[in-house]
Amino acid sequence: MAKLDITLPAMGEGVVEATITKWLVKEGESVEEEQTIVEVATDKVDSEIPSPDDGVITKIFFKEGDVPQVGDVLAWLENDKPEEKLDRPEVMVEVEKVKEEILEEKEEERKREEIVETARDSASRTPAGKFLSPLIRKIAETEGISPEELDRIKGTGLDGRITKDDVLKWLKEKREDKGGARLSDKKEETAVPEGISAKENIEEKSEPVKRSGHVVSETDEVEIIEMDRVRRIIAEHMVQSKHTSPHVTSFIEADVTGMVQWRDKVKDGFLQRTGQKITYTPIFIHAAAMALRDFPMVNVSVDGTRILRKKHINIGMATALPNGNLIVPVIKDADEKNLLGLTKTVNDLAVRARQNKLQPAEIQGGTFTITNFGTFRNLTGTPIINQPEAAILGVGAILKKPAVVETPHGDAIAIRHIIVLSITYDHRVIDGALGGVFLERVASYLENFDVNQSV
Repeated sequence: MAKLDITLPAMGEGVVEATITKWLVKEGESVEEEQTIVEVATDKVDSEIPSPDDGVITKIFFKEGDVPQVGDVLAWLENDKPEEKLDRPEVMVEVEKVKEEILEEKEEERKREEIVETARDSASRTPAGKFLSPLIRKIAETEGISPEELDRIKGTGLDGRITKDDVLKWLKEKREDKGGARLSDKKEETAVPEGISAKENIEEKSEPVKRSGHVVSETDEVEIIEMDRVRRIIAEHMVQSKHTSPHVTSFIEADVTGMVQWRDKVKDGFLQRTGQKITYTPIFIHAAAMALRDFPMVNVSVDGTRILRKKHINIGMATALPNGNLIVPVIKDADEKNLLGLTKTVNDLAVRARQNKLQPAEIQGGTFTITNFGTFRNLTGTPIINQPEAAILGVGAILKKPAVVETPHGDAIAIRHIIVLSITYDHRVIDGALGGVFLERVASYLENFDVNQSV
């Protein structure tokens, strides 16, 4: 009888833990090799973990809502194969390599965050020292649960850890407890809206929405919609970006008539040959990649007082999902790909993003991002920087407009295809001159697009 550990695999650069979202098997259930047994989620992507072999799941160590670390054993798999048949030296070498990389990442992270270690430790534990996972901290923040209240929740997870189910059960009981039995015995002063007493605020039928500064109850003529996990992550990421970087946005108009006419000429033939559509997105990415190669100080990030200039140009493309959320798949080494290569990569990533089939590595490592406002006929916008990057390019709608053009006989008015580009950049490391000249270079590449090239 062989026993095999099913562990949480490495989920990508900088990811050291994941939340168990759904078990697809139970203890005692037989599984086949490559059968998906559990779904997990990180702050970057949702993933599925398959069974490494045929067998029976004899033990499950984590509940749904728990947050294991990379390398933790999630479950045991047993089968009738001899031990030696499960011995895979090449796999073990790879596992050890991954573990070593994870240890190195953890050590680097510890060094980078040494100056805020005390604050982080305080935020991740209750006053009594109970550990709080990132998921539990998010729920507590959203629901307005104080650290003292968390201390009174009995954890049913591993080593008494508080799980998602524990918190949700506590919240349900609190809402049903009209007498306030779970409220703190010590009467603390709390900030409440003007005209509402502390007692009224406590006994409100539904939980108040803390963030708005306005108490919203079930009696109001509103529909309360809880953010899903991805939307909460996006919200926190956007707020964190605005708190981190002083944002500045610059704008420029570009005449892209040649580019539009070229696409109109080749799109039908390209679709017939490849079965794929050619959009403007790979053209924008190509122009941005060339401009980043010209101005490498835009392709940077900030670490304290250090500027990290990236050696690879990895461009993320913000992609709207069918459920209304957003994801940013990354085109690695975009400057090394021609227009045909970019087109195929963009189409592939966009399709799999909407199908929730992206791998963790495909949404990590970005050094610059492009977001397309023009998809929704918006003229332009002021995008928020995708941390830890230092800049993001906004692409507006392409519209026909009257414009002044130079001719051998003097200036004339003509109908041209005009686009407004915007760039938001981190003013800590990118000044107006660099941001402006970079944006002008992107516009120049689009305006001087080679209309004789084939794809």
